[in-house]
Amino acid sequence: MAESMSGLARSHRCTEVSNKLIGTEVTVMGWVQKRRNLGSLIFVDLRDRSGILQLVFDQEVLSEEDYNKANSLRSEYVVAAVGTVEKRSAAINENLKTGDIEIKVHTLRILSESETPPFPIDEKQTVKDELRLKYRYLDLRRPNLQRNLRIRNDVTRMVRNFLGDEGFLEIETPVLGKSTPEGARDYLVPSRVHPGEFYGLPQSPQLFKQLLMCSGFDRYYQIAKCFRDEDLRADRQPEFTQIDMELSFVDVDDVIDVNERLLKKIFKEVLDIDVQLPMLRMTYKEAMDRFGSDKPDMRFGMELTNVSDTVAGCDFMVFKGALENGGSVRGLNAKGLGDLGRKKIDGFVDYAKDFGAKGLAYIQLKSDGTVKSSFAKFMKEEEMDALIKAMDGQAGDLLLFAADKDKVVFDVLGNLRLHIAKQYDMIDKSQYKFLWVTEFPLLEWSDEQNRYTAMHHPFTMPFEEDLEFIDERPGDVRAKAYDIVLNGTELGGGSIRIHQDDIQEKMFEALGFTKEDAYNRFGFLLDAFKFGVPPHAGLAYGLDRLVMWLTGEDSIRDVIAFPKVKDASCLMTQAPGPVDTLQLEELGIELSTPEEE
Repeated sequence: MAESMSGLARSHRCTEVSNKLIGTEVTVMGWVQKRRNLGSLIFVDLRDRSGILQLVFDQEVLSEEDYNKANSLRSEYVVAAVGTVEKRSAAINENLKTGDIEIKVHTLRILSESETPPFPIDEKQTVKDELRLKYRYLDLRRPNLQRNLRIRNDVTRMVRNFLGDEGFLEIETPVLGKSTPEGARDYLVPSRVHPGEFYGLPQSPQLFKQLLMCSGFDRYYQIAKCFRDEDLRADRQPEFTQIDMELSFVDVDDVIDVNERLLKKIFKEVLDIDVQLPMLRMTYKEAMDRFGSDKPDMRFGMELTNVSDTVAGCDFMVFKGALENGGSVRGLNAKGLGDLGRKKIDGFVDYAKDFGAKGLAYIQLKSDGTVKSSFAKFMKEEEMDALIKAMDGQAGDLLLFAADKDKVVFDVLGNLRLHIAKQYDMIDKSQYKFLWVTEFPLLEWSDEQNRYTAMHHPFTMPFEEDLEFIDERPGDVRAKAYDIVLNGTELGGGSIRIHQDDIQEKMFEALGFTKEDAYNRFGFLLDAFKFGVPPHAGLAYGLDRLVMWLTGEDSIRDVIAFPKVKDASCLMTQAPGPVDTLQLEELGIELSTPEEE
C-alpha cells in the first residue's frame, strides 16, 4: 500500500550526503536499487538521479512493523527514508561517491510499489534496443543515460552563457512555417483553417535567422528543434536539435573565432580537455585528395595517393579505362597488413563494392620479401616497381587501389580507410582532433534531379573570383562554407550568406530556378533583402552529435530522452498512429485504401 509523503521534505539527493554530515539527520527519497537481508540488518541501495546511497535498517532499533516494511522492499519501489548519517559499519565501497557512509533509518515510507521491471535498471546489463525503447521511461533510470542527459543540459547551459556574454540574443523562430523543399523532405502539417494547404516543419531556422539579420539584431542564437523526413542512421533522427547562430558584419574568420572559443570552453568544462587554438584548417579539395572524405578522421594516417600519372601508360584495362573516362587511380597503403590471408583481402573487396566499386586491385608486399598482386600479369615489371615506389610500399605493406570516377574512388577509399583503421585498432581514441574544412563546392550535380543543387543551401556565398565560372563550369565554383569536424564526425557547418541581389539571381539561375520559382519559394526573404541587408554568416551544430562525442556514446539515441527508431516510429508511444475519421474530415483529408492505390 502506497503511503503519503505528507510532513516529509527531501533534504538531500543521495550523493549530496557526505561524511561531513555524519551525525546529522537527513531525509532522502528515491528508487530501491536492491535489498540485502542479513538477518537483524537489512541493507538497501537507494538510487536517485545523483547516484547511490546505502540505507541500513536495524531490527533492534525499528519496530517489527517498520522492519517488516523494510523487508518487503523490492527493486524500483519508491521510498522516503529519514535517518542519521553514520560511517559505514561494513567495508567501504570505493566505487561509490557515498561509499564510506550510510543512513541508519528510523522512519520509512513506501511512496509507490513497483512490478518487476522487464530488465534490470543497471548500465552494465545488456538489453535489446527494442526493449529499452519500448520501456524508455525505465531505461532512462539507468545511471549512464541520466549522466548523458545531465551533460546535455550542461552543454546547453554553457552555450547560453557563452553566447550571451558574446552579445548574442536568444530568439525563437516559428515551428509552423512554409514548406521549402530544397534538400531533405519536409514534414508537412495540414491546415484546418486553410483547406488543402500545409505548413512545413523547419529543417532549420535558416530563413528566419537571415530575416533577423535584416531586422538588425546582429547576433542571434537558438537551441532549435528541427525536422527532416529522411532515412535514418546511427547519428540521425527525424527530429533533432541544433545550436543555431547567425552574425552580421562578419567574415569567415570571425565566425570561426567565436566557435573555436565556444568549443574550447565546452570540452574543458565537460571533459577537462584543453583544445589547442587555432584549430587546423583544410580546404575541401585537400581533404578529398588526402582522405577521400570531407570529414576526415585525423587521428591516424593512411592517406590516399593519386597514382594516375604513374599508371597512365599501363595496359591494365581497369586503370586504363578509368583514366580514359576522366577518372583517376588512387591507392591506400595499409602499413603492416601485407601478410593478411586472401579471405581478409576479399573482405576488403566486398566492403569496397558497397560504396560503388566494381572491384579492388591490390599488391601484397609480404614480410618475407615476396610480392603478390591481383593484376601483376597486366603490368610490366618496371611499371609495377614504379607503382610500389609511388605508394612508398615496404615489406609487410598491403597496397589497395580503386579506379573509377573521382566521386566513386573517394567514396570507396575514404570509407575503406576508416574500416581498416577500426578493424585493426589504428585509432588513438584518447585524441580529439578538430578540423575546419573550408572552400566547399558551391554546387553539386544531382543525377536524380538532373540539375545542379546547392551543396549547402541556395543562400551560400560563392568566392567572388570564381563567379566567372558559374555559367560554363558551375562545379568549379567554391563556396564560403565551412564545417567543423571532430574525429571524422561533422559537428556543425555554416557559411557566409549572399546579401547582393545580382549574386543571388546568379545562384538561382545556376540551380535552374526561374525568378517566379525563386519568389514562390523564398519571396518573403527576397523582399526583405530589398530594404538593406547586412553582410552576414552563420553556423549550426548538431547538439545531439556533439553530446554523443562528449559522452562517448555510439548513437545519438543514447543522448536523446525519447528517440525514434530507424523507421521514424516511437516504440514507447506507438507514434505515428491512426487518427479519428472526424479529424481527417475537419482537415479535408481522405485516405486512399490499398485497393485504390
